[in-house]
Amino acid sequence: MTYIRVVGFKIFPDRHGKMRCYHRKTGEKIDLEKFPLGSAEFMSECNRIRAVADARKAVEPKAGTLGALMQFFEETDHFRDDLSPSSQDDYRWCRDFLKDVADTPIHVITTPLVAGFHDIANEKHGYRRANYIKTYLSEVFKYAIPKGLIDNNYAKGVINKRRPKSKPRANKPWTLNEIILVFEKAPPHISAALGIMLGTGLDPTDALELPKSAIQDGVIWDWRNKTDHEQAVPVGPLLRAVLDAIEPHNAETVLANSRGQSWVYSGFSSSWHTFKKRMTADGHSIMHLTPKGLRHTLATSLREEGQDERAIADVLGQKTPAMARHYSRNAGLAKKNKKTLKSIRKREKALAKAVKPSPKSVKPTNEKTGSQ
Repeated sequence: MTYIRVVGFKIFPDRHGKMRCYHRKTGEKIDLEKFPLGSAEFMSECNRIRAVADARKAVEPKAGTLGALMQFFEETDHFRDDLSPSSQDDYRWCRDFLKDVADTPIHVITTPLVAGFHDIANEKHGYRRANYIKTYLSEVFKYAIPKGLIDNNYAKGVINKRRPKSKPRANKPWTLNEIILVFEKAPPHISAALGIMLGTGLDPTDALELPKSAIQDGVIWDWRNKTDHEQAVPVGPLLRAVLDAIEPHNAETVLANSRGQSWVYSGFSSSWHTFKKRMTADGHSIMHLTPKGLRHTLATSLREEGQDERAIADVLGQKTPAMARHYSRNAGLAKKNKKTLKSIRKREKALAKAVKPSPKSVKPTNEKTGSQ
């Protein structure tokens, strides 16, 4: 049998005698049925794979550079296992923003240099993104120090940018009248989602993904995806009205869209924006309202009733218990939060009246699981 040799590729018969071929450095395989061995098409495919491999090598971070540190950080267990998908995406955005300076040698990195990156980010993308760049670099350096890749966290001394006083505050709390107006006008599948966000203080993504099994013995238990913090929210008048008004559906989540399927965030965001535009056309100015603002609304309401920051943080899930701890083992948190939320029960009862029960809605048949 005549064997063909191609530099950089391994060509061999497998245990069944069938010829195989792959690129040694990248492991990319060539389909020899599509590109017959020795043919012009085969050689062309080899050249394509070589070109792609060379291009990848050209953009790989060089050893001893900022880019190498950023790559190392993305390969840590912390990045892959501890961070939520949204946090990973945010950090990748930071990495991409810094790609033009990725070849910066580690030995020239200083706090003033990081402050310069921080200033550029502020000019291009505003203070919030600039501060996120600083946080990202601080995490990169923190995990690189124990490995001896860098000797200092040069981002730690950089001062955060402050929000410009002229800039409107994002995710402002909703007023009572705004909540009632939206509850009365919104389609049931949208008002239900907003009601869960308001009653629990969950971030929009967490609220949309809330499983029916999270409702146990009159308490909604959940983890914040962003931080892995536990939340335990007793079901009060508002949440009970919202849950009772949800149309029966077969989705595993508490909330469902108009087709009875679990929401995806992009779908909810699109529906919410369409509703706001329709309301604005009818003379109701609500374009400034955001679902995230409902989390701020709950926190503001509790603060106005005299609750301290620790009590509010517990309600909002800003505490870090071990992931393995079962819900029932932290029953004290639910009891404490029930006392905290009791301070706004009158307000919740007023809001509950604005929730429109659906003709098809029924109460959950299993109070323990919340399943319909």
